[in-house]
Amino acid sequence: MGMYKYIKEAWKKNADSIVKANTLIWRGETATVRIERPSRLDRARALGYKPKLGIILVRQRVERGGRMRPKIRKGRRSRHSRRKKILDMSYQTVAEQRAASKYSNCEVLNSYYAGEDGRSYWYEIILVDRAHPETLKNEHLRWIANEKGRSSRGLTASAKKSRGLTRKGKGAEQLRPSKQANFNRKRKTQMN
Repeated sequence: MGMYKYIKEAWKKNADSIVKANTLIWRGETATVRIERPSRLDRARALGYKPKLGIILVRQRVERGGRMRPKIRKGRRSRHSRRKKILDMSYQTVAEQRAASKYSNCEVLNSYYAGEDGRSYWYEIILVDRAHPETLKNEHLRWIANEKGRSSRGLTASAKKSRGLTRKGKGAEQLRPSKQANFNRKRKTQMN
């Protein structure tokens, strides 16, 4: 077994105690924190992290629970105007979008789960500075300089999973190019 496999096995074995110790510290921090080193080195390396200039690591906190709009205090509402937001986004995708908006000069490369408690989830997000000279020199990261707004356009791995794009073939006919495009195409054929 390689070094990263041992790290992965150690994480699996002691995940509960490690996360519990970490979350006690992380609760006192702000929602978006830039960090020097990943808490899960094996996972970060598997997703493209390298300790180089132009690559930034951020730990993002997302509140758990149903996504709710403010309480309706007055007036009549239509049957469709409900308090609960029905999102097709995972907490991880929301975390990526928040980190990307905080670091507007960077693009989200990938992200992974770091921990959770009763109130919050934490994800560590790998960001790449689009305009950094080291990024432009690196042939493996040069492509990201032209990709703008990956997280908000649903092009990261977690967003693609939320959109159902990990499925192929039978049963996944209505997912590509998008659910909305497929709906519009069907509606147009019904009108004609």
